[in-house]
Amino acid sequence: MGSTFFALLFRQKYIKRWGLMRNTIEENLVEHSAETAFIAHALAVIGNKYYGKKYNEERIALLALYHDAAEIITGDLPTPVKYYSEEMRKSYKQIEASAEKMLLEKLPKDFHGIYGDILSGASAEEKRMVKAADKICALIKCMEEIKGGNREFANAEESTRRSLTEMNCPEAEYFMENFLPAFGETLDEISF
Repeated sequence: MGSTFFALLFRQKYIKRWGLMRNTIEENLVEHSAETAFIAHALAVIGNKYYGKKYNEERIALLALYHDAAEIITGDLPTPVKYYSEEMRKSYKQIEASAEKMLLEKLPKDFHGIYGDILSGASAEEKRMVKAADKICALIKCMEEIKGGNREFANAEESTRRSLTEMNCPEAEYFMENFLPAFGETLDEISF
């Protein structure tokens, strides 16, 4: 049998997100990863254009695309569980690192350096951009659910907005000010 890495990656579509919440629109891991990559790329562009950064925009998009790859093995652990305590947070980080290592072992050895760097080699600045994009995607999900009449996401929206503000990330603030309002509009309003 050959490498199973990509076959596993393609199973992201079976990993459902927001498991503890009643969803009007289900979201799977591959959808979330693609959306996070779109936003992470935009944040890097914003940083380079307006804040004098020197982000590698394509790398940040790639890191975002793979940012939850370990969840193919771990599943999507709900945020309240993942961050319940410092002990839980540390334990989950160890589990996540083990899952990334397991995934890497599914590739030929010649690929380990490249994919190891993608799965766990991000710099602090790159991680920050991906984390901000991840949170913006969570905020958009909350907004969409609330717009559809699902108040289940009201507290999550509030805490996600607060978390984004506390990040002190000018790129995320710019995105939220200039691009986020359109997510509350109808198709006709954003198309024409």
